[in-house]
Amino acid sequence: MSLPGTPDRPLCVAIIGSGPSGFYAAEALLKAPGLTVRVDLYDRLPTPFGLVRGGVAPDHQKIKSVVVVYEKVATDPRVRFFGNVLLGRDITVEELRARYDQVVYAVGCESDRKMSIPGEDLQGSFSATEFVGWYNGHPDHRNKKFDLSCESVSVVGIGNVAMDVTRILACDPERLAKTDIADYALEALRKSKVKTVWTLGRRGPAEAAYSPVEIEEFGKLEGCDLVIKPEEAVVGKVSHLENGDANDKKKVAYVQEHAKLGDGTQSRKIRLRFCVSPVEVIGEGGKVKAVKLEKNKLVDNGRGGAKCVGIGEFETIPSGMIFRSVGYRGVPITGVAFDEKSGHIPNESGRVVSGGAALPGEYVVGWAKRGPSGLIGTNRADSVLTVQSMLEDLKAGRLSVGPVDFSPESASKLLASRGVNPVSYAQWKKLDELERSRGAVNGKIREKFTKVEDMVAALSVPA
Repeated sequence: MSLPGTPDRPLCVAIIGSGPSGFYAAEALLKAPGLTVRVDLYDRLPTPFGLVRGGVAPDHQKIKSVVVVYEKVATDPRVRFFGNVLLGRDITVEELRARYDQVVYAVGCESDRKMSIPGEDLQGSFSATEFVGWYNGHPDHRNKKFDLSCESVSVVGIGNVAMDVTRILACDPERLAKTDIADYALEALRKSKVKTVWTLGRRGPAEAAYSPVEIEEFGKLEGCDLVIKPEEAVVGKVSHLENGDANDKKKVAYVQEHAKLGDGTQSRKIRLRFCVSPVEVIGEGGKVKAVKLEKNKLVDNGRGGAKCVGIGEFETIPSGMIFRSVGYRGVPITGVAFDEKSGHIPNESGRVVSGGAALPGEYVVGWAKRGPSGLIGTNRADSVLTVQSMLEDLKAGRLSVGPVDFSPESASKLLASRGVNPVSYAQWKKLDELERSRGAVNGKIREKFTKVEDMVAALSVPA
């Protein structure tokens, strides 16, 4: 019998998740010299591209252009797309193992970390992910309701996601009118009464996780002032700025210059705060009314870094809603190893580990592998490293212990027997064209389908 990875017997790989990390893993496999491979990309939604479609802000269209790279991968004859197929519902991990030499989990982090403070569960308290999914038309979040009739909103965290949420809340909605923002979200933002967005960081400006571009965008918003307290723009004695890179220095310089401008004259404000932590969400009638903050200082953590400690000084800021953006964690999948403490799939060099041993033929990439870090492009190098482990294991004969049917039709027949009709990439392209046509009517880049049933109906695919 021919060895896997040869023309007579292609290496059969299933990638679960068609976001950036999944596509980069597929790309690396296709480029592997001397390897004959067949890759099946599965996604629980009918649409590919993961966070590029459902997470990148609508006013960041340039970032979304990365799908051109994914298009080349998806249209390679060695690759198939199985959209609208949910692992655990439509096909099990065991059934994948029986049909593929290697299975790669590219499932990301679909849940959020909690702040674990009193009042966090009040009405009007949300994760940033919910709001991002809502304005991007993600089927999981399109039915969420956000009361934008309040004048003040708090966003906890100063990573790029928190900055996106802040910007969308504070900008003139007409700035978004020609993008691919969900139609219902645009209408709600047009009616918004929000005047002040408090963006709260527990560390100082040198430690802020946002990129220079993100903070500079705040200063360019029409009709909105970026307000920073001069005393909070100061870099303390304990800071990583001295060992920071050029971006860190650029971010600090921008903050310090902007702090000199005062309160400004515009009707909308972004009040960017540093070295403060929410300690309580205060409610009235079961709804978020205000947020109690404690001031922090950075102290040496004894390991060459810094940690935040509260100094016992408090203040309360008005807020009708609060969005937490303090980190993400994965969601356990039946049959897949999961580390509850870290919130991602345990692994060594991308090999899934259970009980201290690597599981033959199982791998992980992206946020599910390393936790939520880096930008979209960060996933390429990460996926390449995992594929290197896969190729090493192929050479050493360490493949899945369960494959019994490697035929290209095997997975399709199994799904068909259950009445599951996967969305192919060609069908996605039809959906893509329909969305663009719908958008053109209103002068938009696209008008997304935001319900799975509507996507399926548009394709005339049986539910």
